[in-house]
Amino acid sequence: MLFELKSVFLNDGEVKELTYQYDISQIEVDGVFPFKSPVTVTAVAQNRASLVTLTLDCSFEYQRSCDRCGEERKLTMSKTFTHKLAQTLIDEGNDDYIETPDFTIELDEVVTTDILLDLPQKFLCSSECKGLCPICGHNMNQGECGCNRHAIDPRLEVLKQLME
Repeated sequence: MLFELKSVFLNDGEVKELTYQYDISQIEVDGVFPFKSPVTVTAVAQNRASLVTLTLDCSFEYQRSCDRCGEERKLTMSKTFTHKLAQTLIDEGNDDYIETPDFTIELDEVVTTDILLDLPQKFLCSSECKGLCPICGHNMNQGECGCNRHAIDPRLEVLKQLME
């Protein structure tokens, strides 16, 4: 979605808002397609004292398996991202600003990048997830399995003698 910002750049105090749906269901993350609904994006560009700020409010459904226990979880996520915009950049290595030389910005690219960079590296169903039993594979969130998890791996038995 192309967002035209000429009036925002040229008029101090100007605010422009745009709301749209963006489908990212074809994006693969760790071998799965976790985006089950289009992203609802509300973009607000605002000029305050000649500093143009773009705020993106994004909400979407995210569904994938927990990296610890394997349970499938569906979450409704809401994220807010803020960017400073400039018509031209003097320093090309400046990552603090997004350059908009023709007073337009392609929102789809910015939204996709922001969402993917903000996703957790390890997706957990909850912060208290206990994972799977390493012996039998039982989901420990559903109760104990009765396995003796304190047994020492026979390959490391020799190290036990050092502790005695």
